[in-house]
Amino acid sequence: MIETFTTIAKYQYSSEAQIIKGRLEADGIQVFLSDNLTIDTDPLVSNAIGGVKLKVLTEDALKARHILDGIAKYSIDDEGKPVACPNCHKQEIELFSTITNLKSLFAFIVALITSVLTFGSILPIYTKHKYRCNNCKTEFDIEKK
Repeated sequence: MIETFTTIAKYQYSSEAQIIKGRLEADGIQVFLSDNLTIDTDPLVSNAIGGVKLKVLTEDALKARHILDGIAKYSIDDEGKPVACPNCHKQEIELFSTITNLKSLFAFIVALITSVLTFGSILPIYTKHKYRCNNCKTEFDIEKK
């Protein structure tokens, strides 16, 4: 019998995929990662090749998806408390990258180079990450105390 694999999740970095792989293997599910070595070699190609693919045997796909659904994916603050949406006050918040196109990537690189050249004495002029509420889709930053 030929064993076939099904992609059940994609991750930007292999470290994220390795954590989930360990969780699934602890439940007896055989897991295969693809493109993880390529992304470990050059992380900037992650978006171009679709990230690290987490694959399981097709017959285990439903069980693996059920396990993934049970893992909390929501953000917490520096004190370990769940982040709440300023609009709807739900705690279904995810961190996402604001580098979505060439213009935003260029702005990030300029800010990074400027910061390095001035030995970090100026604040970055571009925010790399924001938070998004899964309930009302509000995007926001967390104010630092």
